[in-house]
Amino acid sequence: MKNLPLVLNIILLAAVGYLYYYNFLGKKSEAGAAKFGSSYLTKGGNGNRPPLAYVELDSLNQNITFIKERRRELEAEMKAIEQEQENGYKGLQAQKESFLKRGAAITEESAQDFQGKLIDQQQKIDAKKQELSQKLNEKSFIIMDDIQKKLKEFLTAYNEDKKFMYIFTTGTGLDYMVFKDSSLNITNDVIKGMNTKMKASSK
Repeated sequence: MKNLPLVLNIILLAAVGYLYYYNFLGKKSEAGAAKFGSSYLTKGGNGNRPPLAYVELDSLNQNITFIKERRRELEAEMKAIEQEQENGYKGLQAQKESFLKRGAAITEESAQDFQGKLIDQQQKIDAKKQELSQKLNEKSFIIMDDIQKKLKEFLTAYNEDKKFMYIFTTGTGLDYMVFKDSSLNITNDVIKGMNTKMKASSK
């Protein structure tokens, strides 16, 4: 994962290099541009377009129903885990208040015994939260892998006639492109296609 930015930069440099060639050298003659063929150029409203496209991950997360449902599912489970821990702490506080009401009847020995039991219960509550949180993390990784698999399957089918060489992703903390031509944005196509695909598969 540490090498991901380097890999992305290498890909972007290759893409920029291609665009430089296409814009400054490839236009010298129509014959020179034609040699790239449909494998390297896609047809658009303005004629031949660079074989690049991008999708906005933030928009996918917000608008693909399948992703939103999985996110709500994980958030609900996390809230349940936090609520269970909070209820446990409230129980400990209630025990403490009840014990202190004994006032002068509390001996040093009983106080130490009670404190030890309270600490033991708190450790069990924290350990239970850690266990449940770990299981939730594992579940979230499985869900993310499933989402990525479905997205890649869709884009593979989507790209059969589009013939893009590269489809980049942009988003919060992931935006390595300093300029984006909005005409290369296929996010809406992906959102519509993924929602249709997932709706059909759920029947």
